[in-house]
Amino acid sequence: MKKQLINNTKLGFFVLAGLLFLILLLYMIGRNRSLFGSNYLLKTRFENVQGLIPGNNVRYAGIQAGTVKHIEILNDTTVEVTMIIDTEMEHIIRKDAITAIGTDGLVGNKVVNIVPGKLNTSIAKKGDILPSKKPIDTEKILNTLSKTNNDVSIIVTGLKTTVERINNSSAIWELLNDDQLPNDIKKSAKNIQLATLKAAAISNEFQLIVNDLRNGNGSLGILLNDTVLVSNLNKSSYNLNMVSLQLHKIVSDLQKDINSGKGPVNSLLKDSLMVKKLNISLDNIQMGTDGFNQSMDALKNSFLLRGYFKRREKEKVKNDTIPK
Repeated sequence: MKKQLINNTKLGFFVLAGLLFLILLLYMIGRNRSLFGSNYLLKTRFENVQGLIPGNNVRYAGIQAGTVKHIEILNDTTVEVTMIIDTEMEHIIRKDAITAIGTDGLVGNKVVNIVPGKLNTSIAKKGDILPSKKPIDTEKILNTLSKTNNDVSIIVTGLKTTVERINNSSAIWELLNDDQLPNDIKKSAKNIQLATLKAAAISNEFQLIVNDLRNGNGSLGILLNDTVLVSNLNKSSYNLNMVSLQLHKIVSDLQKDINSGKGPVNSLLKDSLMVKKLNISLDNIQMGTDGFNQSMDALKNSFLLRGYFKRREKEKVKNDTIPK
């Protein structure tokens, strides 16, 4: 009798412990599912819930904030999700918070993520509908990955074929395996660099020469910038022109005397030998004058004095146009 009482006591204690454990387990599950404690309802709407079911978690900024209570199809394009939110989030979630469907891990259960908004709007109250973001379609992602995988496979096959062709082409393969080729390329690049440096040095020297010419340095610069020399050349040219005019006048006068048959010149020229020598001299003078004119023209067109004569012509034209 005493032994049976002990067994009944043990059995009662075991049953009581089991009931307490069951109540504690139900409480923990209910707390996790927001079945116990104060809470309020918020809603959101999606085009596709992608397998979301009642009881899935609701998170705000990654923190457990409640659970999904009810899912209702409003029409062919809208599904309304009712969420049970803990009261402690009542003063945190605002009306501009955005909801999105995510996955708990890579292949875990679906969750509703509430992302804080950027605007300082009012607090969301019971029954408010939060805006939603179009969920990421996992099937589309997998299809894209599958297509990418096929493309990579095609590329790898093409690379394999290319490598096999290179192996079969002895010339290309020998070129790729030539240890001397990199050294030759380096030498060529170095030679190109040296040639570039030399070209730059020559360009700098030429620039210095041009600057010396502009500044009147050196023999050529002094010659081009010596105004006295240019003035003397101009005077010489003018004197030669005057001499040529005077000679032309003298010859004209002599020709008139010869044609009229008067004067000592006519008597002197009656000597045929003297006339012949005089004609030769006149021809030589004319040829000398022509040669001098040609020399002056060549001098005007030379690169040394071309600029000077052009400036003289411009000054002459300018002086002629100025009213006197």
